[in-house]
Amino acid sequence: MQVERWDSNELERLGGPQAAAEQLRTRVPAGASVEQTVSEIVASVREYGDEAVLDATRRLDTAGNEARPLLVPGDELDEAIKQLPLDVVAGLQVAIANVAEVAMASAGEDVPIRLAQGHRVTVREIPVSRAAVYVPGGRAAYPSTAVMGVVSARAAGVVEVVVCSPPGLDGQIDGAILGTCRLLGVERVYRMGGAQAIAALAHGTESVERVDVIVGPGNLYVQEAKRQLSSLVGIDGFAGPSDLLVVLGEDADPRLVALDMLAQAEHGQGSLVAAVSSSKNALDALNTKLAELTAEQPTAKFAASVLIEVPDVRAGVELANAFAPEHLELIGEEPEALAPMVRSAGCVLVGAHSATAFGDYVAGSNHILPTGGAARWASGLSARHFRRKMSEVRIDAESAAKLAKAGAPIARAEGFEWHAKSMEARIGDN
Repeated sequence: MQVERWDSNELERLGGPQAAAEQLRTRVPAGASVEQTVSEIVASVREYGDEAVLDATRRLDTAGNEARPLLVPGDELDEAIKQLPLDVVAGLQVAIANVAEVAMASAGEDVPIRLAQGHRVTVREIPVSRAAVYVPGGRAAYPSTAVMGVVSARAAGVVEVVVCSPPGLDGQIDGAILGTCRLLGVERVYRMGGAQAIAALAHGTESVERVDVIVGPGNLYVQEAKRQLSSLVGIDGFAGPSDLLVVLGEDADPRLVALDMLAQAEHGQGSLVAAVSSSKNALDALNTKLAELTAEQPTAKFAASVLIEVPDVRAGVELANAFAPEHLELIGEEPEALAPMVRSAGCVLVGAHSATAFGDYVAGSNHILPTGGAARWASGLSARHFRRKMSEVRIDAESAAKLAKAGAPIARAEGFEWHAKSMEARIGDN
């Protein structure tokens, strides 16, 4: 893994944290445009349903081999869980329990409000009816993504949660994903991936019922399809390459930091891992440890890695806020003390033992997080992505009279006479 170094003058030369964050983002190459290809796939699925999904699966996933039926039968799920090693099942059970407990805490309760005019507005949170979790396949299988998505949807109160994942050359979904789906109690699993899967879930086909929300990471085609179909179906966001920023103090263990950076770099091409410190010695030690570890086990050749020296730790946290990383680690006495300063990160991991890898699997936080700096405005996946707010308004006659006197002049000022009359009709004798 090639490591780039920025000295302590680089932030000033670039013009401050925001400009430095933008420069850091350029280390990840921009993705090619797949808009036209995705538009064609979506249009085909909308018109031809299952036939189009299966055709795309043969061309893009199974290398021309006959595609199996989209819906995975229950006996295949039962068999898959039997094939999982017991330690994997035990680990998944820990992940499911922890993610569920955290997700339940984020599900809102109805909030009734009594206003000055005497009427009541209740803000209700209602789960969507059907949700889908996209679990990437291909280069690697991610059963943990099934856990993060399905458990969060269930915690939100979604009754029917389905999973889809692209099949391999043999037409099958990876057994670890199927077994995890059975462990989660998922009844409907679809053998489909890419833009065609998103289109099928958004429009519905002969085999695939349309859903209300689609969540989960995926490649450029998946993300572009989510973008194009976001007027038809709710989405969690646009997942890009993974990134990690570590702010470390002089007392941080360079081996632990290096391991965390290499772990995140395992996500492959486009991944960005960076470390920030006010201590040149700490960065030198980290650079040495990265070289040692990658010599032992070469990995993450496509990941970009940058070590940045800053004037002080506070400047490091300011850079983190501007960069808005998917994962932010604060390691060392000084950085950890500045955790309350963090305003923009998908997930903040505080302390030497709070490795990003724990968050990816079993800590209970969700690993479906905003990438590409989207943490400035977006949140990691939670129960709230599967719920929507709805106001329930109850106005009695006395309150209506008071409100009409306030509302009718506004309506007339906007040119809506019938709005005004509708409100004034409720005044009566009050």
